[in-house]
Order: sequence, then C-alpha cells, then structure tokens
Amino acid sequence: MSSPAPELLLANHLKTLKLPTFLREHDKLARQCAAEGVDHVRYLVRLVELELIDRERPMVERRIKAARFPAAKSLDSFDFTAIPKLNKMQVLELARCEWIIRRENVIALGPSGTGKTHVAIGLGLAACQKGLTVGFTTASALVSAMMEARDERRLLRLQKQMAGYKLLIIDELGFVPLSKTGAELLFELISQRYERGSTLITSNLPFDEWTETFGSERLTGALLDRLTHHVSILEMNGESYRLAQSQARQARPNP
Repeated sequence: MSSPAPELLLANHLKTLKLPTFLREHDKLARQCAAEGVDHVRYLVRLVELELIDRERPMVERRIKAARFPAAKSLDSFDFTAIPKLNKMQVLELARCEWIIRRENVIALGPSGTGKTHVAIGLGLAACQKGLTVGFTTASALVSAMMEARDERRLLRLQKQMAGYKLLIIDELGFVPLSKTGAELLFELISQRYERGSTLITSNLPFDEWTETFGSERLTGALLDRLTHHVSILEMNGESYRLAQSQARQARPNP
C-alpha cells in the first residue's frame, strides 16, 4: 500500500498544528523565495511572520473595538501639510509607542478643528497594533460617567478600569467647564494614573486657561504638575483642518 503524497501529509500536519496561514501560503511563498534566491531559513522566517500577523489581527481588532474610538482614523490619512506648526517627525516617533512603555503623557493643544482628535485616534490605533490596551473618551463623558458611578456606588470599579488602560485618551478637555465635583474626580483619576499609565489629552485651551475648566488654580496647578512631569506637547495651532478638508472635497470635480 502506497503512503500518502507528501503534500497531503503536510496539509494534514499543518491542520493538526492549527497553522492555517502556513497551509495557505507555503507553496506560493516557496516559489517566490526560490525566484528571489532566498535561503530556507529566511523562507521560514517569512512564513512564520505571515502566521503571526494573521493570529495577531483578531486581537488587534478586539483592542480597537474595546477602545471605543469614535472613528477609525489612522495617521496615514492625516494631512500634515494642513497644520504646518505640527511637528510631523514628533508624531511619527510617538506612533512607535515607546512613550507609552515609559508611562509618559502627550498633550495636544490647538483651536477647534485642527485635527487633534484625528492625531489622538491615530496614536491610539498605533498602540492597539502594538498590543497595548487603549481607552478613548471625551472629558465631559468621562466626568459624567464617574459622577454617575459615584452616585451608584460603583466609582471604584470604574476608576480601576480607567486606571488599567496602558493609554487613556481624554478628548476635548476645555470645551465644557467642569463642576467642582467633576474636576476633583478627573484630578483623582489622572493622579491614579501618574507614572502608572500614559494619558493623552487634547484641549482647545492653552495651559494658562485651564483654570477656566477646573475652576481652581490650586487644582489646575497640581493637575498640570502631574501631567507635564513626563510629557510631549503637540502644538496644533493653525487654520481649521476640518474646514480645509471640507473645502478640498467640495473643490473636487464630480466623477
């Protein structure tokens, strides 16, 4: 009785080992590597990398879903020429996510419409792809959630959840003044994350106007002291990024 063909044996073994990408790609990649003169070790490296990418993809998608981004905006789609004061190299360096490993912070400052949220989401997506847990919220939504949780006696659980993210993105700080209780709750959360996790904040107000949001110079000073101890500042002053995008779309000829 003849033994099964090597191809059938290989397919069976790869199914048993649960290596679907190996099974799907090994023959095509082998031909490609042979044509390029790639040795067997580098062929195996490429094959293993394909398998790893396919295995990681569902986990990345779960992290992105858990982050609750309002939209999926990558840095690839950001037009840096529209905000010339923004340091593109600084943003691309931040996208490597080493600042999150070091538990440092990022603050993006600039008027409404200059792309702060887009950049924040782009950095958050990069963190998800690096295997880091991310949470996204607006300042007003976060404070409302904490006040509601406090009233329902589940504040500690929510604080623990928010403190557990490797990166917490707090968008639109300064759009709405906070109540005394809300400001204190936000301060407490940021203090809990101090040197334990990274926080990215976007604000339409310069630092010297944050007191208008928090209502207390003492609280604002203490907050900034913690946030800016290890921080990268993104200066995003300029014409409205959203307005420029809208005008560019309107200027395109209809197909």
